[in-house]
Amino acid sequence: MYILGISAYYHDSSAALIKDEEIIAAAQEERFTRIKQDAKFPKNAIKYCLQEAEITLDEVDYITFYDKPFLKFERLLETYLSEAPRGIKSFMMSMPIWLKDKLYLKETLSRELKDIFEELNPKLSEKELKAFKKRLQCKFMFGEHHQSHAASAFYPSPFEDSAILTIDGVGEWATTSLAYGKNNKIEFLKEINFPHSLGLLYSAITYYIGFKVNSGEYKVMGLAPYGEPKYAQLMKKHIIDIKEDGSFKLDMSYFNYTTGLTMTSEKFHKLFNAPPREKESILTQKEMDLAASVQAITEEVMLKLARHAKEVTGSNNLCLAGGVALNCVSNGELLRANIFKDIWIQPAAGDAGGSLGSVYSVYYQELNNIRNINPNEMDKMKGAFLGPKFSKAKIEKYLDSVNANYKHIDKEEELIDIVSDELKNTKVVGWHYDRMEFGPRSLGHRSIIADARSKKMQSTINIKIKYRESFRPFAPSVLREKVSKWYELDVDSPYMLLVAPVKKEKCYEMTDEQNKLLGIEKLNISRSEIPAVTHIDYSARIQTVHKETNPRYHKLISKFEEKTGCATIANTSFNVRGEPIVCTPEDSYRGFMRTEMDVLVIDDFVLYKEKQPKYEDKRNWQDEFELD
Repeated sequence: MYILGISAYYHDSSAALIKDEEIIAAAQEERFTRIKQDAKFPKNAIKYCLQEAEITLDEVDYITFYDKPFLKFERLLETYLSEAPRGIKSFMMSMPIWLKDKLYLKETLSRELKDIFEELNPKLSEKELKAFKKRLQCKFMFGEHHQSHAASAFYPSPFEDSAILTIDGVGEWATTSLAYGKNNKIEFLKEINFPHSLGLLYSAITYYIGFKVNSGEYKVMGLAPYGEPKYAQLMKKHIIDIKEDGSFKLDMSYFNYTTGLTMTSEKFHKLFNAPPREKESILTQKEMDLAASVQAITEEVMLKLARHAKEVTGSNNLCLAGGVALNCVSNGELLRANIFKDIWIQPAAGDAGGSLGSVYSVYYQELNNIRNINPNEMDKMKGAFLGPKFSKAKIEKYLDSVNANYKHIDKEEELIDIVSDELKNTKVVGWHYDRMEFGPRSLGHRSIIADARSKKMQSTINIKIKYRESFRPFAPSVLREKVSKWYELDVDSPYMLLVAPVKKEKCYEMTDEQNKLLGIEKLNISRSEIPAVTHIDYSARIQTVHKETNPRYHKLISKFEEKTGCATIANTSFNVRGEPIVCTPEDSYRGFMRTEMDVLVIDDFVLYKEKQPKYEDKRNWQDEFELD
């Protein structure tokens, strides 16, 4: 049985395909169109999924969508009516989109899928195409937003039963939900509804600090260690009322997101004595303290929610999904609180993962198929390597088309030896290998990698390669079997979703003079033997690398350890500011040539910057993705 899942029309659209219980493919549309967080119908992602499975669209048994548009429309109408006449401008902007596409989603999906079918089968008659469109009508199923999130967290997990927390901005009505999963069923127990939302509170602070909503939240989390939670009590006094069970209520007079075009209100600005920070202006200590404060609030709510989930469900396991589940600092606090024996987090926890959750929800919950758990598997996600890979012939054809200077290495051992030497010599390496990752993290298949021991590597990569703020941290990729020698962690963290302290014996004590420094002044102080991945609070966002799911990357780090004694390297996503993570060999070469990266490795091809010809980027980045 094949089930195709679709997430679209809000942000970060995606497609996912399963064959019975097995995930065949999953990818975000942005990777193909090169439009960050592309919300359009995931035409290219769907075509990729079908190609990977070697099936036609007509062979798909069910097509699922990750939420219910009528419920979402109901929420919008009720919100606008309750706030009228406020929000008329926002109402007038949103209604045409809804009335054209979103409300009549079944017809919209039918039209889009018919176009794909026609494109892939150009010789079909109009009669045959109409018959296909009619067949589609029997295949559609729609799941609720938080149902899709919860399913994406529980069903691929290694647990027979689990408490499930879904925390995000908003779905149809729910913003936070508690469910219990057992075998092939999920039961929803409690929820918090819009407009009260932890995700939207975090986004409101993101907006106020001057970062972009739905993408700048990572920056807020990265900025938080540079500040103190000075505003946390002020927020709890005026903005958010947190109960002991983790439920909460926002004072909506401080916000404008229900009907307005901004996140925060004038009352919010008066509370913090200033309007929102201008984008790209200098970050001050105030922004750092605000980031620290909303992070502290988030951690408090998540810990209380988790304790209540344990009390209600009695399970020893916890699964997490929703955008807030990507807050790896909070996840680390949850782990250290020892509320649950085990925690599993969906690597595509945001809306992109909804496509995957929707297919699993249909397969298990609606069709009542038996859920099998393989004790030899870490989970069902295949390391999250669910995207496209490219043949040697295709890579070579592209490199030749731009007259690239490259060397093809036949033996993997030789390749690993060359690249580990480059890392040891503090070269920055673009590492493109095999299938692309699903979700927002680069996990060693579309990564920029470097020597974690380098004191200047963090600022070098941020400024000269990523073209982004210097404070943005990198993650350590560490051998799973060596993680406890370097970090205060002894569990799997394959998806870079847990933060833990660096081992004390690897850390350096600060001098009295250094301890007096404030904010970004703290950035250039080496805090450990691996300064490129050590945050200023001595923590790190850890990716454990497993030889079973990530064999070549594991071999590379092992060889690097053999040469240096260090079992960890620095890893950041292979992209530049404002662009999605790379997908194709062309994307990787372009990123390589646009930056001050030293070496590029695409599967078995090695390229050195100084040997490349002058590069002129001629691609129209709105072009469709070309499949093999």
